[in-house]
Order: sequence, then C-alpha cells, then structure tokens
Amino acid sequence: MTPMHKQRRKILVAISTVVALVAAAAVFFVLRSRKRFDMPAALAAFAAHEDVWDNQWDQEKEKIASLSATLASEREPPKRFQLKREIARHYLYDGAPEGAIAALEDIQKEFGKVMPADAAEAVKADLAFAWFRMGEIQNCASNHNAQSCLFPIEGGGVHTRRLGATEAARLYVELLADPAVSADNALLYRWLLNISYMTLGQYPGGVPKRWLIPPSTFDSGYDVGRFHDVAVERGISEFGAAGGVILEDFDNDGHLDLMISHMGVLDQLQYFHNNGDGTFTRMTEQAGLKGQVGGLNLVQTDYNNDGCIDVFIPRGAWMHDHGKIPNSLLRNNCDGTFTDVTAEAGLLSYYPTQAATWADFDGDGYLDLFVGNEIDEHVSWPQGTKNFELYLNNRDGTFTDVSDQSGIKVSGMIKAAVWGDYDNDGRPDLYVSVLGKPNHLFRNLGPEGARKARFEDVTAKAGVGEPIHSFTCWFFDYDNDGWQDIFVTGYLATLPNIAREVLGDKANAQGERPRLYHNNRDGTFTDMSREAGLDQLLLTMGANFGDLDNDGYLDFYLGTGAPALNILVPNRMFRNDHGRRFQDVTTSGGFGHLQKGHAVAFGDIDGSGNHDVVEVMGGVYPSDKFWTALYKNPGQGNHWVKLRLTGVKSNRPAIGARIRLVVAGEDGKQREIFSAVNSGGSFGASSLQPHLGLARATTIDVLEIRWPSGLVQQFNGPIAADRTYAIREGDPSLTVVEQALKASARATK
Repeated sequence: MTPMHKQRRKILVAISTVVALVAAAAVFFVLRSRKRFDMPAALAAFAAHEDVWDNQWDQEKEKIASLSATLASEREPPKRFQLKREIARHYLYDGAPEGAIAALEDIQKEFGKVMPADAAEAVKADLAFAWFRMGEIQNCASNHNAQSCLFPIEGGGVHTRRLGATEAARLYVELLADPAVSADNALLYRWLLNISYMTLGQYPGGVPKRWLIPPSTFDSGYDVGRFHDVAVERGISEFGAAGGVILEDFDNDGHLDLMISHMGVLDQLQYFHNNGDGTFTRMTEQAGLKGQVGGLNLVQTDYNNDGCIDVFIPRGAWMHDHGKIPNSLLRNNCDGTFTDVTAEAGLLSYYPTQAATWADFDGDGYLDLFVGNEIDEHVSWPQGTKNFELYLNNRDGTFTDVSDQSGIKVSGMIKAAVWGDYDNDGRPDLYVSVLGKPNHLFRNLGPEGARKARFEDVTAKAGVGEPIHSFTCWFFDYDNDGWQDIFVTGYLATLPNIAREVLGDKANAQGERPRLYHNNRDGTFTDMSREAGLDQLLLTMGANFGDLDNDGYLDFYLGTGAPALNILVPNRMFRNDHGRRFQDVTTSGGFGHLQKGHAVAFGDIDGSGNHDVVEVMGGVYPSDKFWTALYKNPGQGNHWVKLRLTGVKSNRPAIGARIRLVVAGEDGKQREIFSAVNSGGSFGASSLQPHLGLARATTIDVLEIRWPSGLVQQFNGPIAADRTYAIREGDPSLTVVEQALKASARATK
C-alpha cells in the first residue's frame, strides 16, 4: 500500500469514527431526552400559556372581562347589543346565571323600545333559559342526589330552590303564547317548559294542556328493573366536565377499579381503588398520577405483556389546532402505581384526538395502537399533518409509526376507531368514524414481509359508510350468529327536531340517525336500524354495551347531548330482545339522565354477577360539569360466567380472542352465545375480562376460545355457571377463580 493510500485510509477511518461518535451521541441525547420528558410539567406549561381565546371551552371570566372592555368603548347600538348578549352567554358558561340575568335585563332596558320582534324574542328566550340554568345549578349540581336531573324528574329530583324553574316556566308560557313564534322555537320552548314543570313537581297536571308532552311518550318498552345511582354512597364522588372512564382490575386483586378523566386542560385524572366490597377509595396520588390532566377519553391495554393493565390517554379533542397536547401512555408498574412512558415508548405526538384503539394487527403477540386525529379541514394545518397514526409494537417497550405503509387513508375529524374481525379470518379489521364525512371499514389483509401489515378500504363493498355525521361506534355480535356486526351512532340533531320526533312527527324530524349494520357473512352488511327500532335521533356522544339482564344478548347505553347548554335530552338505554330488536328501557331502568352523557363502562363492581353501569356525566363548559353516575344492577335472576384469559403466544390480555358458548336455551334446545375480548365501544372502556350472560342455563355444555394466535381450545361440560374461570392459552385445565369478597359485597348478591 502506497503512503498516499495509507493516508487516505487513515482519513476515512477518522471520518467513520467521527460519524459513529456523532450518531452515538445523537442516540444518547434522544434517549436521554425521552427519559427526561416530564409529562405533568409539559401539560402544566400548556395550560399556563393558553391564551384567553385559544380554547372556546374555558377561561370564561377572562372572556367576560375582554368583552366588557370592548363594550366600554363601543357606541354603535347593533354591536353593543351583540356584545351584551355574548357577555350574558359567557356568564352562563361560567356557571353564573345571576350575571347572565342582569346582562339580559340590561339589554331589555337599553334596547326594549327599538328591538325588532325576533331580537326581543331571542333575548326573552335567553332570559328564560338563564333562569332555567339557575334552577339546574342550585338544585341538580349543588344539592345533588341520586334522582337529580333524572328524566322524567320526580321525587328527590324536584327542586327545593324553586325561583329559577318558576321564572323559566313563566317566561316559556309567555313565549309560547306569542303566535309569531316559529314552529322550531315553539318546540324548543315547549320541551324546556315541560322539564321546568317537572322540576317544580307540577308535571303533568300543572302544564298547560296545549303544550303538555304526555307522560306516556316516555314509557319503556320493557321493564328491566330499577337501577339506582349509588355512586356517592359507594365512594365515587366525582364532579367534572366531559371525560373518559375505564372499569378494570388494575391491581389484579379480582375486583374492578375505576379510572376517570375530564377534558379540561387542568382537570386531574382520578383513580378509584375497589375495596373488594363494591365501594371505592380515591387513590390518585398514591398511584403516581398527580399532574396527569386532561383527556376526553381513556383506553386500556397491556402493551408490554407483563400482566398488568396500562392506560392510554388521548388529549386535545374538540380544540382543533389549539388542541396540540401530548397524549400519554401510562405503564402499570404492577405495584399500584403508574409511570408515564410516552416519550421513551415513541408515542409522543401533538394532535387533537379522543380516538384510540389497541389490537395485534400484525399477529406477533404484542398489541399495536391506532390513533385517529381530529384534523378539521376548516382549519389551516401545516403540510405533513397526520390525520392518524398507526403504531407497531416493537416488543421492547417502544413503537414505530407505520401509517404511511399501512394502506389506510382517511381524512377529516376522526371521532372514533374500533377493531373487530368482521370476516372471521382471525385478523383484526378497523372501523373509523368521521364527523361530517363517510366512515371507513379497513380490512386487514395480513402481514406483508417482516412485521408489516396491509389494509384495504372495503367501505363501498361492505356498505357501511353512513351516517355521514357520526360519532361513537363498535363491533359486536348482537344476534349471536357468530359474525360481528357494526353499530355507529349519528351526531346531528337539534332539540326542536328531537322534540318533534318524540311527539310523533318523525317524518319531519330532520337529523342523523344511527346505523345498525348486520353482517351478511359475505363481506357485506345490511342496515337493520329501522327493523331493530333504532332509527331515532339519539344525538350520542359516549356509549358502550353489556348484558344488563344476563340473557346472553348484548344491550347498550347511549350518553346523549351536545356542547350547547340547552341540549337537554335523556341518556338512553336499549335492551336487546333476542337479537331481533332493541327495546327502550330508559325510564323503567332509571337511566334517563338529562345531563350530558359521555364515557360509559359496564362491569360487575361487587361480584354479584350482574353488569353495573358507570357513566361520566358533564358537558364541555365550566358550568356544565356534573357528577359521575354508577347505576347498580338490581339483578334479574339469570346466570353468568366470567373468564380471565392469559395469552401466551397471543397478546397477554387476549384482546381479539373470540368466545363461543353452547348452553341450554329457554326451549330446552341448545343455543350459542358469542363474545369477543375488547373494551366495548369507542368512548368508555369496560373490563377486558369477559362477562357473559347465560339466561336460565345453570351449566355450560361447550366453552370455546379462539385465540388471536389461531389456536382453538374447547372445554366440554357440564361446566358450572356463576363462576369465574382462568384459562391460559394452550393449557387444557379450566381453573375456578375464588374471589375474596368482603361481607358487605356478599350481602348485595
């Protein structure tokens, strides 16, 4: 080798060494920065730097001050009118109806003689509603009891502080007496008038007959038994804005714990430990969760297969380009505490979202994550903004975003995403709900090369693109035929149109209704919402399903409402009538809460064998916060079985596993009951531990598990009902789990 070659070689070696050192340093600093990322500090900094008008849902006092400063120098009457009305509105948003009443009366005083008739009506309607809100705040929120705001309002729900409802009723009567009032406005006033009389204890007799909404209008189609709200007496005294819920056994003691979030940028995540008797103790700080704030939704998983359930918190929903708040992955440390590992896991992103779902889409035994973002196309987003992220689990505690290679393409505001195996090929498919655009069904085509997956948009073929204005959704087998169906809710309806439909004028009630898509077993679906009795204006936000009466057919609960304060419609419960249709059991079961309904979870909180229901209540404005509800199941006398599945080749919590039971039916013939391991709907998370109703069957003839790995295990009976069984993938034994229930829990059974 010549001296020149030797010199050149030395230079190349030196350059390679420098490059390697730089690369190593870069990796070191990336890892170091990941480990040092302080999520609570980042969330606190975001809230501290939020401008008054960045977020339409908070800082109402500051908004009032800003508007008042503008008003002080404004001389033009039309602008003064609008500013004063806007100030009154923000007083209501802030929970200060007295301020709103004063502002509106001031408008009447300043403009009373010159206001056009429609403006005078609008101000009077605003004033009526301000009085109405006073009644709500003073009685339902501040002096809450289990019957507060429960529709139709009676008993403990009747107001003791009566001025607000009395004045509201007086003004609504005056408004309705005006022949110039439009049909839509008349329906709005009529609806709120009837509720006002309910809160005064004067419904139906006190309502002027021409404006009465008959009590029979709200009758249930079936008596499911009365479920009482026992949240406060069981230790769940939680008051807040719209948020998420998970009902899950986080500490593996056999009892379902509770985690609750709220969407406000300063709203603390809350953790309630189940004491083993169906009561709960708040243990947020002990769990290491202090500073974890915000999040409209929560989704659980076991991303690292350690047997302890972790939590993902999507944030920034409904805030558009001001919702660039990081999501969180909370690792369960298996010792009663959680650690935020978002950055080190590679999941740190800054897009507004509430939609996330976990499944093993590449079949490697580890759970992957889909996050759908709310990229509103009316907002100017930078080039390269991600509408969704599909994260592949690297099996070492980290994830890789493979969105661009997935074949998934979707645009718009993603409001929900759920996995399900609609074609029974053993691979999880994906359904995505988009607000204001067609929804999408993506079929999983399976691995392509090493640790990849391909998806194909089959929406058109499947016929599942509607409703165009949609929100929550899920896969479930509502008719027990072994094929997963799809339910997706509508989210476009005004209160006048809802009232119009309630009063029987459905043909003229405009809005978006849900779709119940029945699986035709050939890659297509048929909309059965009308045949099933579900083609109604339900205006659904949070929702989930479970088995209220343990009859082996899945029922569901819908949290209803919209951001506007005057959208007060009952939350709705539907019972599945043998897979043929759904019966509205809202009033018979005591589920018709008028406050905004959000995340819903079903689960047995005290080992009684019955599904109880948790719902996070509350709207988006500071004044629209409300109390979380826990509806206790009175029991129906039917039997049940619970399973604790442990994946080995499959993911540890067995998400995606399919369950088939064969039991004796009501007619003595054998019937099949099907279920899948998941957290249920897209907004609210039930336990990943399956709980199946058996109706009157006291034994199980066949219990079959189809694991995500493809392994099929079958256990032949007779297998005793009313037990919890542990099953480990590949292990032929069926182990009875003995739950250590405290005496008070046994007493409730």
